[in-house]
Amino acid sequence: MSDAVDRIVADWGEVRPDLDVWPTHIIGRIKRMGRRLELEMKDFFAGHGLEYWEFDVLSTLRRSGGPDGLTAGDLIKATMVTSGAITNRIDRMAAKDLVRRMPDAKDRRTIRVQLTDHGRKMIDELMPLHVDNEVRFLAGMDRADLDQLGDLLRRLAESVDDTSLG
Repeated sequence: MSDAVDRIVADWGEVRPDLDVWPTHIIGRIKRMGRRLELEMKDFFAGHGLEYWEFDVLSTLRRSGGPDGLTAGDLIKATMVTSGAITNRIDRMAAKDLVRRMPDAKDRRTIRVQLTDHGRKMIDELMPLHVDNEVRFLAGMDRADLDQLGDLLRRLAESVDDTSLG
């Protein structure tokens, strides 16, 4: 069995037999799977009236925000977007009653972003469906192979110092 990456590697072997493009077997597949997952997730969340990035913010607030929520800076670190992007996202989500801005109890200069009741209900209802969707996406491989893949990808992330949220 072969895939598109095998074809790409074979093509390079034809035009540049002197060049060993073995990393393409890994990097190419990671990139292609990343794009495929993004499209799958985008479609899934659109079916539930959300943008993928909205889910990202909702899930970050739900798992890490506690009752006080998070600052915009915390959200920037967790979601890896710019301050302008997070401000825009918070504005749009507040307009949909998913989040609200509240002054920090200890420092009134700081604004915290919190889930609204509607936002909490949405993420709590959507998260199990999201996990089921991820299981569906991975259904072509057995759990032992997937666990091994997860371990290998963790080692790769560690090797490029991608180990923190921020």
